[in-house]
Amino acid sequence: MKTISEILMKHKKKILILFIIAVIFSAFISQLVSVNYNMMDYLPEDAKSTKSLEIMNKEFDTAIPNLRIVVKNVSITEALDYKDKISKVEGVEEITWIDDTVSTYIPLETLDEDVLENYYKDNNAIFSVVLNEDTQVEAISEIRNIIGNDNLMAGDSYNNVSAENATSDEIIRIVLFIIPLIFLILLLTTTSWFEPILFLGTIGIAIILNVGTNAFLGEISFVTNAAGSILQLAVSMDYSIFLLHRFAEEREKEDNVENAMKNALMKSYKSILSSGLTTVVGFAALILMKFKIGPDMGIVMAKSIALSLISVLFLLPILAIYSYKLIDKTKHRKLMPKFEGFSKLVVKLSVVAIVIFVFLIVPSNLASKKIEFSYGASEIFKDKTKGVGYEQIQIEKLFGKSNQVVLMVPKGDFAKEEKLINEMYELPEVKNITSYVTSVGSEIPMEYVPQDKLKDLISENYSRMIIDINRPAQGDETFETVEKLRDISNKYYGDEYQMCGESVNTYDMKETVIKDNIVVNAVAIIAIFIILLFNFKSLSLPFILLLVIELSIWINLSFPYFANQNLNYISYLIISSIQLGATIDYAILYTDRYIENRKELQKIEAIKQTTKDTILSILTSAGILTIAGFFLGSLSSNQVISELGILVCRGAIISELLVFFVLPALLKLFDKLINKTTKDVKFKN
Repeated sequence: MKTISEILMKHKKKILILFIIAVIFSAFISQLVSVNYNMMDYLPEDAKSTKSLEIMNKEFDTAIPNLRIVVKNVSITEALDYKDKISKVEGVEEITWIDDTVSTYIPLETLDEDVLENYYKDNNAIFSVVLNEDTQVEAISEIRNIIGNDNLMAGDSYNNVSAENATSDEIIRIVLFIIPLIFLILLLTTTSWFEPILFLGTIGIAIILNVGTNAFLGEISFVTNAAGSILQLAVSMDYSIFLLHRFAEEREKEDNVENAMKNALMKSYKSILSSGLTTVVGFAALILMKFKIGPDMGIVMAKSIALSLISVLFLLPILAIYSYKLIDKTKHRKLMPKFEGFSKLVVKLSVVAIVIFVFLIVPSNLASKKIEFSYGASEIFKDKTKGVGYEQIQIEKLFGKSNQVVLMVPKGDFAKEEKLINEMYELPEVKNITSYVTSVGSEIPMEYVPQDKLKDLISENYSRMIIDINRPAQGDETFETVEKLRDISNKYYGDEYQMCGESVNTYDMKETVIKDNIVVNAVAIIAIFIILLFNFKSLSLPFILLLVIELSIWINLSFPYFANQNLNYISYLIISSIQLGATIDYAILYTDRYIENRKELQKIEAIKQTTKDTILSILTSAGILTIAGFFLGSLSSNQVISELGILVCRGAIISELLVFFVLPALLKLFDKLINKTTKDVKFKN
């Protein structure tokens, strides 16, 4: 690091110009990044339903209906008029109503009541619509203009468009709340009015570089887009804090500013690099997930931390040297106490901390593994009193829950199809089946059927059936229904049938969640263990640090279990990597300082001194992460992002508490073991 710091000081202007060019270029190409709001695009590639969906898209031009529209208080004639207007909207590939099943010219009282109520009930009409995904934003807007705000929409297409509109506005609102509060925290924990600008400016540049380089990925998920920059700001701010706090200490010992920065880099780079690398590894482990939002977020976030590290180690020292006079001119008195009393409390509570630590390990670990999950896109909006969530509930009140499963079987044997359909109709949860057999009749040869009627039901290789079930998109009852439908299909067609739809996709997704979590956690823990092993050159410290942070993760994830709340599986899969990678930085910083102090002080005094040395850095970093998580959780209407924010907020607080109380207690308890198992370290007797 000595050579690098000397090169850095020698070529300050060139490096600064290089960063300026990179930022301008990144800001320009960031406009090329597209955001994907469709969770179905991130399904595991080897799932049966994913393969079925691919086959359906090849075999049929028309997709599964992805929008339901309810128009209230209308006659049959008025409903047909609405249908005609909606069908002319660009992007509407198909709209289905009762007139596609029976003639609307015959008296309604002569129709089968069960059939009628699937389309028209109490003067309310419900249409099934297939929207083109490429033009769904404009189409939803135009449909809303046609039906007005008093009528209702629901479905994947409406969810995706609403999520896109809401998330864009919410990100801006969240950032506007977060930035001033982060600035305030930085003011409280620094001694200069200008230092917070340096912190925010350095990480802000890293964020621009990350957003710009996302263009090389072409597309990112809405989860990554919404949470990525905010998490980067919150997670990587501590690297800047570690460096500038050291720089301030070294300036008290060294008059020459460049020499002070060299010394600060020499003394802090190990903590910064190991903290950064553990975070990079934590995020990179997400790449191993089968559910592709994991790799999407893993790549972007690992890249973001790497760019933050580069910015802190190469840009921040230059900015600090160029602006040290401004730092000095804008100095203010220390606004935080010296924490003498707190450091004594940490020592005093060490036995209590160990008892609590031992008591919590097993129950929190078991509880974290027994969480009930929510999966589908239908659960993405948390507020059911307005907007998308409200409209979905109102439609379900009027027409019941509607959920469509698509079944494709080898074409040609209509007699077998009829038996299959009759057996499926015996299931009470099956409301309606649209197929060639039910719409045209098994006795009518295909050559006598108009091509526009045929193309949606029969392809070159398959007969397609759309099965309406009165079950929500997910849940135990829904998954039981999927199993029943698969069993019946398997009875008649063996492995030759294909089945897809949100519930089927969600069922397959559920099967991968636990496996994904085990693999991602195992890889992250092993990789971080190796980094800690090399950083501390110790056989015992990696175990101690990982155990402390893992316990904080288990406690965090046990909250939904004890509160009897479902947790979105995306949040569950991602939080372990975020919390492990982000908050182990606190443990690394504390342990690094403890070893440094322990060489000159007895263990009790070393703990007190280490607590005073690190508390500002840890409080600042954890405070920023807590605030970022809190506002993500509070202000986002998106269930995935909101839950992720709450988990990040709570996880930062828990990790911080464990690092301040449990970690010192463990360092004290295993002091002799650490001394014996750590290379090139000799503690004071």
